Amino acid sequence: MTPVASPWTSRRRLDGPAQQVAYGPLVSRRDDEAMRRFRRYGLGQFIHFGLYSILGNEYQGVSAAEGAAAPEWIRAWRGPSAPEGWPDTYDRLNESFDPAELDAEAWARQAKRMGARYVIFTTKHHDGFALWPSEHSDYTVAHSPCERDLVGEVVDAYTAEGIDVFLYFSVLDWHHPGYIGSVPSDAAEKQGWQEFLDYTRAQLLELLDRYPAARGLWFDGTWDESWIASYEFTHRLERELRERRPGLIIGSRFRNDEHGARHFDSDGALLGDYEQGWERKLPESFEMLAGNDWDCAMTIGPNAWGYMRDTRGQYQKTADDLIDLLMRCRSMNGNLVVNFGPDGTGRMTEHESDVAEQLGAWVSANGEAVYDAGHVDLDRTGMGWLTGTGERLFLTVINRPVNGVARLRFPSDAERMPVAARLLESGRALEVRLTDLGFDLDAALYCDIIIPSDLTTDRAFVIELVLGEASPTVLDRIDAWM
Repeated sequence: MTPVASPWTSRRRLDGPAQQVAYGPLVSRRDDEAMRRFRRYGLGQFIHFGLYSILGNEYQGVSAAEGAAAPEWIRAWRGPSAPEGWPDTYDRLNESFDPAELDAEAWARQAKRMGARYVIFTTKHHDGFALWPSEHSDYTVAHSPCERDLVGEVVDAYTAEGIDVFLYFSVLDWHHPGYIGSVPSDAAEKQGWQEFLDYTRAQLLELLDRYPAARGLWFDGTWDESWIASYEFTHRLERELRERRPGLIIGSRFRNDEHGARHFDSDGALLGDYEQGWERKLPESFEMLAGNDWDCAMTIGPNAWGYMRDTRGQYQKTADDLIDLLMRCRSMNGNLVVNFGPDGTGRMTEHESDVAEQLGAWVSANGEAVYDAGHVDLDRTGMGWLTGTGERLFLTVINRPVNGVARLRFPSDAERMPVAARLLESGRALEVRLTDLGFDLDAALYCDIIIPSDLTTDRAFVIELVLGEASPTVLDRIDAWM
């Protein structure tokens, strides 16, 4: 296997002979309506909910912080702080699972107010507990006091609000007896693994058949050697999923090629419809994306996806943080997906609800800079983020210049320059000046937008610039002799 550089820090493949790839991408870059819709989402919501939500990363007052990677990983709690017989104790949580206050319609209304255009919902996390009454498992909501089809409720509620639904599905499954992390070696392991593969296929096809409104599948838990070695199976399964649901969107995390390369095959081609690896991270530049579609899934806390009962000492992102992240994503044609972790009753936390309302108010006032606006081929500005639609340019000011001048740099051969500006939210007109700085050897034009000194705001604001024919007057200056 040829080693590869991390695709999230570098696009450079390490030196090595070129390899033929038989199990590479099944699709090239799509431009159908489903993917065009994906590119206009702008903002999404992720919901992590399951048995782990009952616990909030602790059990009987003992925190799992020293023995579990995150709240949704608490079933894997190990070490001296873990209760005796912990996996068995956790696996019986289905006997008390009854989120009586879970109101999918209220969730969907809140997401609509936040400005989300798609939601990703956990149908089954690593613990193997299915939030729909799967016919292929006895570890589901149908075998709990809940006895509700939570996946169906979410799909129906969000679809009714005009929000597209993607179904999260974890391949890694701690509950299934046939699951194994390493490549199966003896006959018993191979038989168990095949039973697991059959079970996984059956559940995925079941999800597509039960929920025809779902637009895509979001995969997790595909990094173990057992799954990586099953590349022939996953290649066939992806083909089957796409045939079962034409237009289905599948991220790059689902499978790998025969050489073990994940997300991108061994020749650097994307394995899926969009880059799914930007989890709690962002691209360094638009150029490194090489034209691929992408989204960023982001937690509100440092690392908790599921409900965290005690967040003391952990920074919780604010609406201002998320506005900054959202516009940074949009400046590189990506979507931001903000994660929520409801508690075991089905209630969103107070902080999550506050952030959703504040973010929603800002997006509602500035949506023209968010949804249909994308990357602009201009220099980055330390003031904030640029998005545009062709005839209009939007500057989201995160860091307000102390001199009251928002200065943008355009190439000297620019055919269009700002001819008018206004504050997007209020419509207030702003003064625009074309400025000749007189820099030697600087083939650039500068545009200054004057920010009113009496503008008071405690949040990022957007300046809309209308582009018109460039007609700058630049004096013919003598070059500086060196």
